[in-house]
Amino acid sequence: MRQVFLDTETTGLEPKLGHRIVEIAAVEMCNRQLTGRQLHYYLNPERESEAGALQIHGLTREFLQDKQKFYEIATEFLDFINDAELIIHNAPFDIGFLNHELGLAKLQTINKYSPQITDTLKLAKELHPGKRNNLDALCERYQIDNSRRTLHGALLDAELLAEVYLAMTRGQESLLIELETSGPVFNSTVNMDNLELIVLTASLDELALHTQQLENIERESNGKCLWKNLMS
Repeated sequence: MRQVFLDTETTGLEPKLGHRIVEIAAVEMCNRQLTGRQLHYYLNPERESEAGALQIHGLTREFLQDKQKFYEIATEFLDFINDAELIIHNAPFDIGFLNHELGLAKLQTINKYSPQITDTLKLAKELHPGKRNNLDALCERYQIDNSRRTLHGALLDAELLAEVYLAMTRGQESLLIELETSGPVFNSTVNMDNLELIVLTASLDELALHTQQLENIERESNGKCLWKNLMS
């Protein structure tokens, strides 16, 4: 199962008002293991960022003016996410901007390339109703180190999101999957007719220690040591 964790930073909140993507990052995971493959670009939005957005990501127009434009990296981006499940925190926001950029580049929308989009914000709200569920809050809840996150950055946020997602979805079923994929495979069929059991008897010293332990339990429990009663 191939999954891609994605994050963007933008000049503002609304693509319909002409706001653009200034940074995009994606990291790849297969079978719940990060592969090391990643995509990361700063992008020239050809406009200023709003003051509120600039406070969040700190990417000035001066820094971005010599960077590539989205349409120049669009094909590489689409190849990277093609046929993978996209996992995004507050997915409608990022997907809205990505579809806007793809439209400007005369390309098809995201759903033509990715068969499934998972919104981890929606998942977090279902798991933790009534609580703060932004990325910082989830990192704190699941004890994930986000001390490097002084400003929002797409690559760091995508990597943190991957860790948060693993923590949120680490149930019994996924644990068994991890054990099956990472551990050795044994034949579970045993012929009991040919099974020879080896019994190791306790030494005198071990028996004495065991008796002493039972006496201690008997004393601390006011005569309610079950094992001592069974042996008497």
